[in-house]
Amino acid sequence: MRVLLVEDDPMIAQGLQTALRDGGFAVDWMRDGAGAAAALRTAAFDLVLLDLGLPRRDGIDVLRELRRRGDTTPVIILTARDDIQHRVAGLDAGADDYVVKPFDLDEVTARMRSVLRRAAGRGEPVIQHGDLRLDPVTRTVERGGVPVNLSAHEYAVLEALLQRPGAVLSRAQLEDRLYGWDEQIGSNAVEVYVHGLRRKLGSDAIRTLRGVGYFVPKA
Repeated sequence: MRVLLVEDDPMIAQGLQTALRDGGFAVDWMRDGAGAAAALRTAAFDLVLLDLGLPRRDGIDVLRELRRRGDTTPVIILTARDDIQHRVAGLDAGADDYVVKPFDLDEVTARMRSVLRRAAGRGEPVIQHGDLRLDPVTRTVERGGVPVNLSAHEYAVLEALLQRPGAVLSRAQLEDRLYGWDEQIGSNAVEVYVHGLRRKLGSDAIRTLRGVGYFVPKA
């Protein structure tokens, strides 16, 4: 999952970025509203964590612009503005959720999973596909009831493919799910992760459409 973190406090941002990356998210960090608006016009994200009191442009303005052009990317506001008026304004501007600082990291990640689940049209957190079972809460995978030990990147690739069975994702699309702008990408990283998944889940778990990308067959 690729997340855009918009936060001008370096201590908060660096802590969140590290924790989310450790949890398997690809995280890009913008320090001001104008930069965030530009990033959202030119790149695709699965979710935005948005502060309100930002330099150069207020977070509410960034959110309103996003929604005016029909972009439905889920947005969670993270802000110290805790009065009802600001909460209502943020939600009415198109935010999917609102978390007040100081916040607990476990609560933030739980809200992220909830918002992403709603955006995908799923009521249950667990993704069940044939005999594959992926639990985003515990970040565990089972096949036929047997636990499968995956690396963080292998898990991220499998989760991306299981969210849309039958849909082909290119290497570039999968790289976007795995890495932020400031992270180094190996030339054959995706191929290595897919190979690892096939070794652990079976060669039939992930198929290749030559020259296009990878997909999980529909159940």
